[in-house]
Amino acid sequence: MLSPELRTCAQQLSALALTHGLDCPPIEFELAPRNVMLEVAVYGMPVRMRHWSFGIRYAQQLLQQQMGLSHIFEVMFPGDPCRAFLLDSNTLADNTLVLAHVIGHADFITNNCLFRRQLAQGGGDILAQSAARAHQVDALAQQHGHARVDAVLDAALALERHIDADAAPDRQGSPMRPEHDLLWFIARHAPAMQEWEREIFLAVRAEAQYFYPVHACQIMNEGWACYWHARLLREADFLPPQRYLDALRAHSDVVRPHAGAGQSALAINPYHLGFCLWEYLIAQRGMAAARAICREEDDFGFIRNYLDPALAQCLNLFVFQMQTDGEARVASRDIHAVREAILAPRYHYGVPCIAVKQLREDGALVLEHEHRCDGRGLDQKRAQGVLDYIATVWRRPVLLDTVDFRGIARRLEAQPRGPAQT
Repeated sequence: MLSPELRTCAQQLSALALTHGLDCPPIEFELAPRNVMLEVAVYGMPVRMRHWSFGIRYAQQLLQQQMGLSHIFEVMFPGDPCRAFLLDSNTLADNTLVLAHVIGHADFITNNCLFRRQLAQGGGDILAQSAARAHQVDALAQQHGHARVDAVLDAALALERHIDADAAPDRQGSPMRPEHDLLWFIARHAPAMQEWEREIFLAVRAEAQYFYPVHACQIMNEGWACYWHARLLREADFLPPQRYLDALRAHSDVVRPHAGAGQSALAINPYHLGFCLWEYLIAQRGMAAARAICREEDDFGFIRNYLDPALAQCLNLFVFQMQTDGEARVASRDIHAVREAILAPRYHYGVPCIAVKQLREDGALVLEHEHRCDGRGLDQKRAQGVLDYIATVWRRPVLLDTVDFRGIARRLEAQPRGPAQT
């Protein structure tokens, strides 16, 4: 529950947002301790199916926080109502900023076509669905043993982002050529999978589809939320002056473009880029045009269509190349190169482009890494580990045609553990 002071502030900020035409469903705010916030941020849901990989992510995130490299202000979930968790140890000014930030997120998610489509396809309360899947997996572990369930989850979560984000959750029909929806393909066509194993694969796929808009619209979404938290706080004459100034300092930290004082970052801060681009667009084209962009685009269209040479120069954006001596040097300031460098980590859900190449008569599954689309080779050791996971559930040989970091063609192969099951 929010304190009375924060609850009143949330009501006042929501009323102010309405005067600007922000379209938000009701938002349920909740204060949470640091350990709960960290768990929710790592799992992606308040309750989600348990797996050891989330423990590793938790430890990594905890280490980053202890080193001062990460700070989780809030975690927000779309829906009607939306739910937002605020860190209970944040200052009053920090959480005042977070209230306004979440209102901006709620408006974006309510109106953006990609979020709207995925929420409609999800068919209801995603948090309740995630909790139900977690209980289902726990029940399967009791029935079939934790080791067997963990082995299926190992494979499914290793392929978590290898989906077709445009396909329906209950997709039917024949595979595409090429078929990139590996979770769906394995769940539907693995020769010796049991029904409960297929259900786990499809559950992981459904949750990956829910998270896809967060990935594909990160720059837009965070930038929109930053624009509106800055504007709402600036116009919130009901805030005490000192709290406004403290919130403004927090805003400056959130949208900071630099790695440190006087140093240029070699990675894009999506909050900074999105905030600056929305401010630029609204100043150049007006709010009505910005709202249309908010509704219709994802990060790919947003960056390609609206990041122009003038803004790129103002933000000092460039493509860099690491030298053999470890020095980073400017490789290009061409606007097309800059745009594609920003978007490169976002292609294909941020994972290598892998497709089903062949299903052989002996049941072996042949996959192909479309390295020309990725523009990169695969880490052979990690790729072999994923193949081993897949072979465990496919229960026939699994092969992958790829290239290494030098561009030399390689074929990796994994054999199922133990005899094939039917």
